[in-house]
Amino acid sequence: MVKTILVVDDDPSVAYTVKQGLELDVNYRVISVNSGIKCFELLKQGELPDVILLDIMMPGMSGWETLNIIRKNESWRSIPVVFLTARTDNIAKNAGGFLADDYIEKPFKLLELKQRIERILNKKI
Repeated sequence: MVKTILVVDDDPSVAYTVKQGLELDVNYRVISVNSGIKCFELLKQGELPDVILLDIMMPGMSGWETLNIIRKNESWRSIPVVFLTARTDNIAKNAGGFLADDYIEKPFKLLELKQRIERILNKKI
């Protein structure tokens, strides 16, 4: 069964890299948006991904705020969220690792990203 990964990142190169890397495996479909607002629009349309990869530092609405709204919505709260971010300070690491399902720093290795996504997906079964 194909798993959908939603990338929420204002940097198009990150979305492109994730899409190109993960879609080499026919079991993944990657969609991307560039803001928290666009993420909510997609979710409201019924596009419920298996995992959300969420940047923390985005203009307008941060990843922290986006995650907070996702967790408050009954229909979305069970979607695993992984922070995929360039924030490497201890506060972000600790809070990100506690609030989200995982925390991955940029730059990332595609193999490690895939392994960590698969670990999260296997927990959902």
